[in-house]
Amino acid sequence: MRKIAIVTGTRAEYGLLYWIIKGIHTDPDIGLQLIVTGMHLSNEFGLTLETIEKDGFSIADKVEMLLSSDTETAIATSMGLGIIGFAKTYERLKPDILVVLGDRFEIFSAVSAAVPFRIPVAHIHGGESTEGAIDEQFRHSITKMSHIHFPSTKKYAERIGQMGENPENIFCYGAPGLDNIQKLRLLNKEQLAHNLNLPTGKQWALVTYHPETLEKDKAKVHIEAILQSIKEFTDIFWIFTSPNADTEGRTIKKMIENHVKYNQENSKLFDSLGQLKYLSLLRDSVVMVGNSSSGIIEAPSFRLPVVNIGNRQNGRIKAGNIIDVLKLEKAEITTVIKKAISKEFKDSLDKIGNPYGDGNTSDKIVEVLKAFSLSDILRKKFQDL
Repeated sequence: MRKIAIVTGTRAEYGLLYWIIKGIHTDPDIGLQLIVTGMHLSNEFGLTLETIEKDGFSIADKVEMLLSSDTETAIATSMGLGIIGFAKTYERLKPDILVVLGDRFEIFSAVSAAVPFRIPVAHIHGGESTEGAIDEQFRHSITKMSHIHFPSTKKYAERIGQMGENPENIFCYGAPGLDNIQKLRLLNKEQLAHNLNLPTGKQWALVTYHPETLEKDKAKVHIEAILQSIKEFTDIFWIFTSPNADTEGRTIKKMIENHVKYNQENSKLFDSLGQLKYLSLLRDSVVMVGNSSSGIIEAPSFRLPVVNIGNRQNGRIKAGNIIDVLKLEKAEITTVIKKAISKEFKDSLDKIGNPYGDGNTSDKIVEVLKAFSLSDILRKKFQDL
């Protein structure tokens, strides 16, 4: 039986991987080895390990690597701790193949540790570009350490080929996170309001803002401009989700907590919502503000206007629902939010498609993971263009 290890380190990433994990878990011909790390194991980020366990998945191992600090030194130290922890895990579990998604430092550590163990790696969401985050370097490095690739668009598949990867090992099926929109029974607005204790007399808006990790000491200025801007929209209830465990992430979270404390009639903060509630909010919100990849990948499926702030998502393929704000000042952000919630802009989104696909991705990925020959896969020949 082929043993397939999957590493997950964040709440959002787990949601994107869910149907792949479930597909492997329910297939009698392959074995799931679920390895949990990073924010899943932290109370500060909602201890989403408990969510995974409630979903009925057995956890093969836990790799503690996250420090209670978000400085550059702490992140680099966490990466080192991660490599040590994953080495012990791989020595014990001896997986036949490792599956990872994305571009975070936790995943870079997991893949780096797999190299000396000669474990083939399957990478989901490679070939993308995020010019405002250190994830850019991690992502492309992971691609070069991987052997099977599942990019989300044709353009990203071409980029993986540009990096010398074998085109026969590149499978472009779309973004697996979109399967959630098809397969989950989303909550209606009344259920969501009851579940999250939200007011029904106002429109809702979602705010998810992560640090721009290539910028130093800018997080405070950026989030302050956003918070001052949204104060102008008193007829909207603003729903915040916590930032990731990146450099300056805790600075952003503290400022949001302070804002919510003094604006409870118009705002609320959640550490973790899970895919069901989060996607339900995307469907029922009037606008999304921030720099989350969910605004780029999932929001177009709901034709939700997105105010994309800053450089973090620069380089990603964007649908027509995205309005970029590159000048991070209150007046500019306010102007763009007004445009995003206008009837004219909303009406213009009636016929937009989602460049990341329409779902039905996870089952195809599982089939490749199950059947693809791993014989001699470790010997990679650089494919010249």
